Amino acid sequence: LDPTVDLVQDNPCLTEFIASMLALPEPSPSILSFTLRLAGILAASENRFQLLQQEKLVVRLFGRDGPLNNAVWEDASVRSGWVEGVHSMMQHQPALHFLCDDGGINVILALQGDPSLFVASAASQLLVHMLTLSVESETTEPLSTKDSDWPVCAQLIVKWIEDSLQSSSTSQTKQSLKLLTSLFGSCHATWTEVLWLRIAKQIESFLLEETVEAQHMLANLLLSMAWSPVFCDTEGNFWALVTSALERLTPMQAGPLAVGLLRLYKCPQDVRIQALTVLLQPMDCILRAASQPLEYAGLLDESVSDPATVESLLSSKSSCVSLLCQTLAHLRELLSLIHLPVDLPCTSLLRSLMTILQFCNGFLSPASPLGSTISRILINCFRVQRSALDVLAVLLEQKGCGALIESLLDVLLAYLESPNTSPTVLKKTFQATAEWLGRLQELSYSNSRCQQIEKILKDVFLVLQKHLCSPCWEVRDSSLEFLTVLIKCLRDYDEFRQSLLSSEVPRLTENLLDDPESYVRASAVTAVGHLAFITYFAPELPVIGNQYNKENIVTKLQEILSTDPEGFPRRAVIRIFTEWLRQGCTGSLEDTEQFVSRVVQTMEHDLDWEVRLGGLELVEVFCTQTICQLGPSKCPYAPISSAVTTSIHQDKSLQIFCRAKLFSFLFRSLCDCDKPVGQTACDVLLGLRANFYPVGTLKESQGTGDSHAGDGLAWLQRTLRHGSLAQNFPTDGGNGLDFQDPESMMLALGTIDLKELRDELSKSSDHVEKSPLSLLQDILATVGTVEENEADCY
Repeated sequence: LDPTVDLVQDNPCLTEFIASMLALPEPSPSILSFTLRLAGILAASENRFQLLQQEKLVVRLFGRDGPLNNAVWEDASVRSGWVEGVHSMMQHQPALHFLCDDGGINVILALQGDPSLFVASAASQLLVHMLTLSVESETTEPLSTKDSDWPVCAQLIVKWIEDSLQSSSTSQTKQSLKLLTSLFGSCHATWTEVLWLRIAKQIESFLLEETVEAQHMLANLLLSMAWSPVFCDTEGNFWALVTSALERLTPMQAGPLAVGLLRLYKCPQDVRIQALTVLLQPMDCILRAASQPLEYAGLLDESVSDPATVESLLSSKSSCVSLLCQTLAHLRELLSLIHLPVDLPCTSLLRSLMTILQFCNGFLSPASPLGSTISRILINCFRVQRSALDVLAVLLEQKGCGALIESLLDVLLAYLESPNTSPTVLKKTFQATAEWLGRLQELSYSNSRCQQIEKILKDVFLVLQKHLCSPCWEVRDSSLEFLTVLIKCLRDYDEFRQSLLSSEVPRLTENLLDDPESYVRASAVTAVGHLAFITYFAPELPVIGNQYNKENIVTKLQEILSTDPEGFPRRAVIRIFTEWLRQGCTGSLEDTEQFVSRVVQTMEHDLDWEVRLGGLELVEVFCTQTICQLGPSKCPYAPISSAVTTSIHQDKSLQIFCRAKLFSFLFRSLCDCDKPVGQTACDVLLGLRANFYPVGTLKESQGTGDSHAGDGLAWLQRTLRHGSLAQNFPTDGGNGLDFQDPESMMLALGTIDLKELRDELSKSSDHVEKSPLSLLQDILATVGTVEENEADCY
C-alpha cells in the first residue's frame, strides 16, 4: 500500500468501516478477523498509524479495550487476525512502543501456548520480529550481556526467554527453544551472539539432564545456529557444545542434527566425522548383529555414543523401525547431494542395506541374539523395506559398490520371487533391480563372468514371466514398466537380447495389450513398442522361430489407437509411434508418409486432447525428418536462400505433407478447445513457414493466388479468428480451400498471420478482464446456483 497518509484520508470509507465494525455489539468473528488484518496493513506506515491512533482505532483494535477482553476472543480466527494485524503493523518504533506500553507483549507471549497451532506459531514468529525490530531500531552501540544496554521491548522478551529456560514448565521451555531456533535461523546479526552468551549455560545444562523433555528440540536449535555465519565461523565453545550434543542426545534426537551438520560446508572436520559416525551407527550395529564374529569390515572403527544405546533401540519393536527408517531417510538425503561433503564407506554401507533387506524377508539366519531379535521385528516390515530400497537407488553411483553387484542382485531376486512381497515393495524392487542390472555392462569380461551374467538374466526373466501373469493388476503394471526400463538400458547388450528372446516374456507382453485394466494396457503398449527395437527393427539379430511379425504389431497398435475406450493406452500408442519415427524405424520415406497419414487420420478426432497433442509431436518429427532428408537446409525448418525457394526438394516435401493430410490436421488444431493443442499446432506451422518462406520473401508472396483460393483463405481466416468457438471445421475443400493442394497451402502459410495467432493463444483466459469481481463472477457462474453459494463465495 501507498506509504503515505493520503490513502486513509482520500478513502474515509476505510476508517468508517473499521469504526462501524467496532460499534457492533456482537461482531462476526470472520469480519472482525478481516478488520484486524486490514487495520494492521494500514498501520504499517508510521503516518497512517498516527492517523488511526488519533481516531483511537488502534487502541480499540489492538489494546486492552479491544477484542482481548471480549467473548469473541475465544474464536481462533480472531486471535489469528489480531496476531497477523500486529505483525503487519510492527514496522516502526511508535507501533513497538504502543504494544509495550499497553501490555500487548504479555498477550503475545501467552499466545505461544495457544491451542491453535497456527496462532501459536504466528505468535512465536511475531516475537522474533519484535525482538529484531527493537534491537536494530533502538540501539546505536554494540550490546553487552547487561540488561541496561538492551531496549525496553527487547528486555521484556529476553527476560521471558531466560525465565522460561529455567522454568519447571516443559511447555514454556519448549516455547523458548522454538523461539530461539527461529531467531537464530532468520537473524544473523552480531547481537545474537550476545544473546547466546546470556543463555548458553542453561542450554548446556539441558544436555546433562536426561530427564529434560525438551532435549529433542536442542538439535533443531543447534542446527539453526550452525547454519548462521555468526556461530559457524567461531571456534571453541559453540562447536564443543555441538560435539557434546552428538554424544549425549539419543540416536533418534541426534540423527537430524548429524545429517544437517554433514550438509554444512563450514562444519569443522572433527565435528563432521563425529556426525557421520552418529548417522552410521545403527547401520554398523545391523552389520555386526548379522554375524558373530564379524565376517566383513564394519562401518565404524569406534562409536560416538554408547553402542548399547543403539542396540537397545534396535531390540525394541516400537523404536527399531522408527530408528532405521529415520537413518535410511537421512542417508538417502545425504547420498542425493551432488557433492558429498564426506567419504562414505559405501561397500560396507551396501552390505548393511543387504542385511536389512534379508532381515525383512526372513532369508538371513543371524548367529547373534541381537540379530535374531532384529530379524523377528523386521520380518515383512514394508516401511523399512521401502526405505532401504530407496537408498539402494541413490547408492548406485558411489564408488566401490560394483564388487557386490551379484550378491545384491541375488537379494533383489529373492524379493522378486517371494509371494510375500507387497505390490508397493515389488515396484521399488523392480526399480532397484533395473538400476543395478544397468551396471552389468561395466563388469569385466571373462567366460565365468559371462556365464554368471547369463544366469542372472535368465533368473530375472523367469520371475518376470510369473509376474506378467499375476492376478494383481499393479504387479502386472510394475512388471511391464520394469521390462521397458531394462530394454532401454540393455538392448545393445548381446547377452540381454538373447536371454530376452529365448524367454516367454515377449509373447506374454503382447498378450497384455488386451488386458482388462487400462493402465496395464498402456504399459504393455510402451513395453511392446520398445521391445520392437529388438524383435522387429533389428533384422541382423538372430530371431528364434518366426513368431515376430512387424505388420501384425503395427496393426494391433493402430487398432488400440482407434478403438480403445480409455485414454492412457491411446496416448501410449502415439508416444511409441513418435519414438519409432524419431529412431528411423518406419521404413522408406514413402512408407513413412503412408504410416503418418494413417495415424493422423485415426487420431485427429480423438476426444483426448493429450492424444491430439501427441499427434502434433509426431507430425513435427515427420516434417523435420522429411525436410532434412529432401532439402539441403539445416533442421529444424531452417530458412534457406531465396534462390532455391521453389526448388524441387521443397516442392516435393510440400506435396508429401499435403498427401499425408497434415495441413488439415494442423489448421483444425488451431481451433482446438484445448489451448496446448492450438499452441503446438501454431508452432509447427510457423516452423513450416520459416522453411517455405525464407526471411525477406514472405511479404512478396502475400496477395498472390487465384480468386477461388482467395475465397478459401478468407474463410479460413474468419474461422481461425473464432478460435475454439469455431464450429464444424470442414477440410474437404467445400469452402473453397483444398488442404491437399500444395499451391493453396503455400498461399495459406504466407497469408495467415501465425505470429498474431500465437500471441492470442498465449493469452490467459482472463485477459479480457482481470479483477476480483471478474474472478468472483467466474466462480459463481461455475457453481451455477448463485443464491445458495453467494455468501460462501464472497
